[in-house]
Amino acid sequence: MKDLFKPELIQKLIVVLGVLLGLKLLWFVVSLLWLSTVDIDQKKREESKNLYYRVKLTPNKAPAPVKAPVKAPVRVTGGSIKDIKLLAIYHASDMTVVTVEHKSKTKVLSNGDVMNGFTLDSAGNNFAIFVKNDKTYKVQLIKSMSASASSRVSRSRTTPKKPVKKKAEKPLGKVTDAGDHKIIDRSLLEHYANNVKDVYSDIGIGEVKKGEDVVGFRINFVKRDSPFAQLGVRRDDVIKSINGQVIDSYGTAFDVYKNIKDVENLSLVIERGKEEMELEYEIN
Repeated sequence: MKDLFKPELIQKLIVVLGVLLGLKLLWFVVSLLWLSTVDIDQKKREESKNLYYRVKLTPNKAPAPVKAPVKAPVRVTGGSIKDIKLLAIYHASDMTVVTVEHKSKTKVLSNGDVMNGFTLDSAGNNFAIFVKNDKTYKVQLIKSMSASASSRVSRSRTTPKKPVKKKAEKPLGKVTDAGDHKIIDRSLLEHYANNVKDVYSDIGIGEVKKGEDVVGFRINFVKRDSPFAQLGVRRDDVIKSINGQVIDSYGTAFDVYKNIKDVENLSLVIERGKEEMELEYEIN
């Protein structure tokens, strides 16, 4: 019987297979020790990178110029400086006080007070300076027209006008003597608070100094038969305090005057000669 394969050929084939198996085993060992666990045929992943795209958001044509908005002029609300009439000016050592008239009402102002939206800033001999919205306004003192009116002579004949009847003035409140104190009608205080010129005509005061300090206010005159005369004050009396408030400046005296309408009682400490006395008043 003839053999299909020669023994020499089979031995060579076994040797070749053994060599291949050895190489495979060797490659397996090398891959475990030195090569990455990733398959050598697999591409290594690359780290992801952010992608940036240049995008042109503006059109190719140049934008039309933007016009700046025009601010409308600010209209100043409030009254006019022409509505304020300057009646009197009083210069003190530490403040300026003016008397003004607005809509037929009289009011006393000191530096910083506001009338009709205008703030009193300063005053001269015959004018006052008001400030509003960083602008200054000058108001001239009203001069008496009696002299000029009397000097006018009408050359033309005119029909004499009938005299206009004036409305009867409201009578002033009274001051009643109650023995240890006096009772003042509130309407009297309201009258003097709204008509400062009547205060000037009925009583006059001036500061009394000791060195550079004001220690009180001396009464220079009291009009006879005026309500001030009925209060019991006399000429040369020195007012030291009102309701416990020491009157040591025109500012404090003016503050008392501005709030005089709201008080319920008045306590006046005066110095008469060398004697200090207290006058009590009840506001009714």
